Amino acid sequence: MKSLFAGIDIGSTTAKAVIVDDSSAILAQAILRSGYDFAAVSEAVLVAALESAGIERSAVAAVTSTGYGRRNVEFADFQRTEILCHAKGVHHYFPEPVSVVDIGGQDNKIIHLGAHGERLNFTMNRKCAAGTGAFIEEIAYRLDLKLEDLNGMAEASPTEVAIGSFCTVFSCTEILGMARRGIPINGIIKGVFRSVVKRVAEMDALDGKVVMTGGVVDHNPIVRVMLGEALGREVKVPPHPQVIGALGAALIAKELSDNKI
Repeated sequence: MKSLFAGIDIGSTTAKAVIVDDSSAILAQAILRSGYDFAAVSEAVLVAALESAGIERSAVAAVTSTGYGRRNVEFADFQRTEILCHAKGVHHYFPEPVSVVDIGGQDNKIIHLGAHGERLNFTMNRKCAAGTGAFIEEIAYRLDLKLEDLNGMAEASPTEVAIGSFCTVFSCTEILGMARRGIPINGIIKGVFRSVVKRVAEMDALDGKVVMTGGVVDHNPIVRVMLGEALGREVKVPPHPQVIGALGAALIAKELSDNKI
């Protein structure tokens, strides 16, 4: 009897897959660059997750797709919004009222959840890439730095530089000017992360327990620390924060399949 369920989250930057069993435990996960062919990458990321755990495709009973490219997942049994799937994934680890801060590749989300995981309201920032993963990637590219080195550089800096611009293009110009003047690069990078946190904190009120998700916090823990400093309390991060939407999608696939029995 089939008893495994998959969630596919096709974001603008990365594609994620999570496979859970009938007890909601994660058996496998995978992350690939989204590229331009969402249909192809949705197949590839599921295959990568299956192969990582030695799971046969036939063992997967149902698949839910979510994210920017969810309609391109041709083999999905269900489709759900990224807001709903992130809520489901976070509630799996934090079954209480929380505010979810998700920093994605090209957008940020704040989702307020009730005690039962129900969505109370949400806010999204789609107008500009500033404060998102794309902004951080652009800064790394302009400064010829490796993305995986940025968190360590920021953590090692005793000082930071304030980034004044509120636009990715203008921020890059400002940062390149700082580098040209010989301002220490570690302090600039720390200022970049602080700029990301400030933009998120200005989006909406963050009362009560705050949980961060997304690839940015997964690869750059300093963002969680900085948001905690801004709020004056500890910010939580669930296991596997980058795939939390795919996890939520997999859990929804399980629930919907259970309801059919």
